[in-house]
Amino acid sequence: MKSFFTTAFLCFVFLSAFSQSFKNEFGFKTENDAYLATLNDRYYTNGLFIYFRRALNSEKFSERIEKKTYEISAGQKMYTPYWGQVPKKENQDRPFAGYLYAGAAYSIFYKDESVLKTSVEIGTVGPHSLAQDAQELLHQTVGFYTPAGWEYQIRNEVAVNLAATYSKLFIRSNDHVVDLSGQGYANIGTTFSGLGASAMLRAGRLNQLFNSTTHNAVIGNAKTASLNKSEFFVYAKPQLNFVAYDATIQGSLFNNNSPLTFGIKPIVFEQQFGVNYSSKRFTVDFNVIFKTKEIKSVAQAQNYGGLSLYYRFGK
Repeated sequence: MKSFFTTAFLCFVFLSAFSQSFKNEFGFKTENDAYLATLNDRYYTNGLFIYFRRALNSEKFSERIEKKTYEISAGQKMYTPYWGQVPKKENQDRPFAGYLYAGAAYSIFYKDESVLKTSVEIGTVGPHSLAQDAQELLHQTVGFYTPAGWEYQIRNEVAVNLAATYSKLFIRSNDHVVDLSGQGYANIGTTFSGLGASAMLRAGRLNQLFNSTTHNAVIGNAKTASLNKSEFFVYAKPQLNFVAYDATIQGSLFNNNSPLTFGIKPIVFEQQFGVNYSSKRFTVDFNVIFKTKEIKSVAQAQNYGGLSLYYRFGK
């Protein structure tokens, strides 16, 4: 009897330690075409984002729901023509543009491994985005060329953008080392409007979508224990985008006062490849993205890389 209670107690301690996780997550993501070492500096040339996420108490959720989280974020995106030094407007194959925003998001993770995320971003496009200042400061700091041509950038416009994303697991192998999921999204706003669909193939040491770094769901205690204490996997994510509007290319929805604008390609295909490691406290993710042409001009296809680092804390 004594050995039974001792064994039961040790099992309880183990399961409690296994199920406990941190409630908060802070981190940042950086995107840049320089990460691919292709010596390109064009189109979507830089992005910098910071995030704070917190998991809600799961005790009062329905049986269908494993976890809920909310997120606040801030970010800046920077766009240039085929080079950041194109002083003549007639030589520019894409407008200089910047997008600066603050955002909030709310995610619901279901037991059937579907995920619903809604978000809002409020900010500005144009000189108020400080993209010109950021690029000039960065280039001066690291000794790059002096940017030229920003006087023709997309003009100031208030940005209000709404988005919704739905993801769902399709299949996972019995040994939990390979799975396939799908995702659909829709955006509507003064800066970006469109919709799209993607599939994600993961291979490696995996967790369920409601416990996985794939959807920033490592924080919080789900009702179902994780498959693994940590994750390490590679992934591929092809995505088809239907673009309705992009103010960083077309200018404002409400006026045409930008000195240079172009039409958009309504269908854009992108392919993402990445590698991800996540422990209870840390996530490191690196990916590369290849996109087909987005602009009705002589502009070419583009590619860039992204690096994400997250730290979790607070029980």
